[in-house]
Amino acid sequence: MSADQALREQLLALLRGGNAHMNLDHAVADFPMAHLNTRPPNTPYTFWHLIEHLRITQWDILDFVRNPNYLALQWPKEYWPHPDERADEARWNETLRQFRGDLKTMEEIVQNPATDFYSDLPHAKGYNILREVLLVADHNAYHVGELGILRGVMGLWPTNR
Repeated sequence: MSADQALREQLLALLRGGNAHMNLDHAVADFPMAHLNTRPPNTPYTFWHLIEHLRITQWDILDFVRNPNYLALQWPKEYWPHPDERADEARWNETLRQFRGDLKTMEEIVQNPATDFYSDLPHAKGYNILREVLLVADHNAYHVGELGILRGVMGLWPTNR
């Protein structure tokens, strides 16, 4: 196996989770819909807000990689839903659908043999695709772990887990 192929496989494993951290599908499995809009203690956001933040941020990084006319979102306002925003089951599912689709697109970028991980993005000197893939994986792992811990704090894991 070439070094290039080994790197691609390791990046895919990191994006997909399951080694040192759980993936989002595991973290949201059997999530009780009655708690989508619950704020865990001492936390300024709901469970759905956290998932939506993951979606927005991942989409933004993907847009940064692909869009030569990228416009940065305003931090932190545009990276989180409004504190009063609420979700129902359909919105929760749509957030998850979009997150999974964007993750799949990032995986396709990694799998594409033409992807150059090391050269600067044409529209962003000092930034390359390797950095952005690692950023997505790091950010997702951080917040997915947070979601898992908050579920535990709130007693929202099924008893068989």
